[in-house]
Amino acid sequence: MSFWQTLARPVIGLSPMDGVTDATFRRLVASQGKPDVTFTEFTHVHDVCRGPEFLLDSLLYHDEERPIVAQLYGKDPELFYQAAHAVCELGFDGLDINMGCPSRNVASSGSGAGLIRSPDLAHAVMRAARQGIVDWAAGHTLEAAGIKPSRAAAIRHLNERRGSSTQTIRTVIPLSVKTRLGYDEVIVDRWVEHLLVEAPEVISLHGRTLQQMYRGEADWSAIARAAEVVRGTGTLLFGNGDVQSLQEVVRRVRETGVDGVLVGRAALGAPWFFRSNEAARQAVRTQATAGPEPWHPSLAARFEILLEHARQFDAYGGRDQFRRMRKHLGWYCKGFPHAAALRASMFRVSSVADVESILADYRAHRIVDVNDGAEISPADCAAEMNSLASRCG
Repeated sequence: MSFWQTLARPVIGLSPMDGVTDATFRRLVASQGKPDVTFTEFTHVHDVCRGPEFLLDSLLYHDEERPIVAQLYGKDPELFYQAAHAVCELGFDGLDINMGCPSRNVASSGSGAGLIRSPDLAHAVMRAARQGIVDWAAGHTLEAAGIKPSRAAAIRHLNERRGSSTQTIRTVIPLSVKTRLGYDEVIVDRWVEHLLVEAPEVISLHGRTLQQMYRGEADWSAIARAAEVVRGTGTLLFGNGDVQSLQEVVRRVRETGVDGVLVGRAALGAPWFFRSNEAARQAVRTQATAGPEPWHPSLAARFEILLEHARQFDAYGGRDQFRRMRKHLGWYCKGFPHAAALRASMFRVSSVADVESILADYRAHRIVDVNDGAEISPADCAAEMNSLASRCG
């Protein structure tokens, strides 16, 4: 039995987001209200098997994130076979194939959502990944899979970096897929039927086509149809798209019959999103009229979490990478007086010391919003989020 079958339902997990769900963010989320399952950022199979060593950093994780699933993308079955060995060697709980990324660069190459247009290739990729998992569990080494000795050494070094104290047990880990309703039209019924031929443990379905990107509303009625197709097959169906609260998770599960929901953008600047997961499950079980009320920390607590995030990122990535932290700091700045001015200041920081200084200025009332302290809504972060969204699976 795979770990997926042991999770309480509905499963409420953190969706993979490229450039966002890095090891630091995921670890912070785990400490603030652990999701039921977590996915890494997507990583190209070529980068796993043959790219520069620093690209392996996207597969760094901490044990407190478990269950943790590595998400890969690409279109070369041979590389998926090799990369599956690497994922297993690194001790991940599962392997997820991205067939949903709407980025033009990714999809036009035939990867991500581009695989929706090539169902035979999608089958070949899934079979190769599964065979790689099975062969590794049977004792194959990375080198036997075709990975060069220098890259195999780098993969094993990554295990050392994350401080793994136990030897990875050779077992068959589950294969899952994250995808969309279609490429330029909704073909979810027959597309899901195609995927079911390979019997993935989970299909996670974003409620838009590739052509829609993140425009308009996610089509949860189409997700509901997919849940009907999947029901009774042994595969779990998760929905994804525009979920802003655990109350909405409860409503979507009731309306569609999905086995779980993956939450992405709603967790940005709110790593505590998942702390009431069990209360949401209880609301589903008891047919309560509504799910749990959203939990929000005090402003002082929010700033402490923001600072902890910045410090962890600095310890992990170093000052040279700190600019990547700016978007996260900005996402924390919403829903309180003068948040817009504070957010603007956060987009200029280059170190933890800068963050601490800006927060001190805010507390001393030296940061004032030109809008006279009006609250900033989540919609005010839309431009940054939409830019991010084009890179999410």
